[in-house]
Amino acid sequence: MTRDMPALAETIAGRDVDGYLIDADWEDPTQLYLSGFTGPDPFLTLYADGGVHLLVSGLEYARAKRESRADTVRRHAEYDFQYGGRERRLDMYADFLADVGVESVLMPDRAPVGTADGLRDRGITVAVDHEDAVASLRAVKSDDEVDRIRTAQRATESAMAAAESLLSEAAVEDGTLVHGGDVLTSERVREEIEVTLLRHGCASEETIVAGGAQAADPHDRGSGPLNAGDAIVIDVFPRDTDTKYFADMTRTFVVGEPGDALRERYDLTVSALDAAIDAVEPGATGEDVHVAACEVYEDAGYPTLRSDPDTDTGYIHSTGHGVGLAVHEPPRLSMGAGELEPGNVVTIEPGLYDPDVGGIRVEDLVVVTTDGCEVITDYPKRFVIE
Repeated sequence: MTRDMPALAETIAGRDVDGYLIDADWEDPTQLYLSGFTGPDPFLTLYADGGVHLLVSGLEYARAKRESRADTVRRHAEYDFQYGGRERRLDMYADFLADVGVESVLMPDRAPVGTADGLRDRGITVAVDHEDAVASLRAVKSDDEVDRIRTAQRATESAMAAAESLLSEAAVEDGTLVHGGDVLTSERVREEIEVTLLRHGCASEETIVAGGAQAADPHDRGSGPLNAGDAIVIDVFPRDTDTKYFADMTRTFVVGEPGDALRERYDLTVSALDAAIDAVEPGATGEDVHVAACEVYEDAGYPTLRSDPDTDTGYIHSTGHGVGLAVHEPPRLSMGAGELEPGNVVTIEPGLYDPDVGGIRVEDLVVVTTDGCEVITDYPKRFVIE
């Protein structure tokens, strides 16, 4: 039932332990990746001898047997545990490991300290995985995983289209956008995006719709009225509610006539995006891709964190990150980042920011192939909405 994970087996052997143990709920992407189970409460997943073994509550037992990718599923009742306290729970964990023949485990560095210490007290050797071995596995997607991300991306594009329609239908009254007789706000556009995502089987809680000076802060979600002539950054990164895979896309729009500074910055950002995508191929590093974007801005006289680590305007973030069961995961596209390999799915998202001018960001999603990359995003880059 389990996927082949020789790299994890090699990590386990290299650390001279018997298995890899997770104590978390499904929101932890490592837990979800190994178990394939969406248990809402923390449960144990053990990878040992090429198999996956789960320990869950009786409430989740039948569903875990049916839905998880585990080779074996055990329930608390097998250890006479129902509502016991912390010490009794840790006794159960130790007994579970003993049943699988495991005396030593590797745990992620963000694992519960109480679990690790409690197992040590019971004679289990617990080593810490500071290298995050499973995140490295997750970074290389199978064809099926890429298809799941594509599906989430199509929903993202439908949501972006809904947002763009609101902007294109808006009238301008005293410089402010008005839709259906009401002032058009970041909140209203975000609502349209999130409702559209729900209709397409996705959900997002942190969508960015930021205009004017707010757009100059890359993580400002945006609030209040939207104005004509301002750059409006819309960043949508939903999760598919069925598969749990994310997508990510950003577009920047202006309703009406943008100033020369905004138009120049937008054109440069699209050029930086294209240059970065051209640099993506197996064997290229995340730093190579980041530098390709930085050079476009630096050649035009704009600061980047590469050229000026203290700058708070210009290009003030990395070029991208992996996307999968987490919206931010390896590999990184930044200074010091390592080599890309086929199956990596990464964002390419350069941008320019200045509170006196506004913010610009344009983002596509790409998958690294055997001879380059494929752009998963299928949405036009329209800046001016007239």
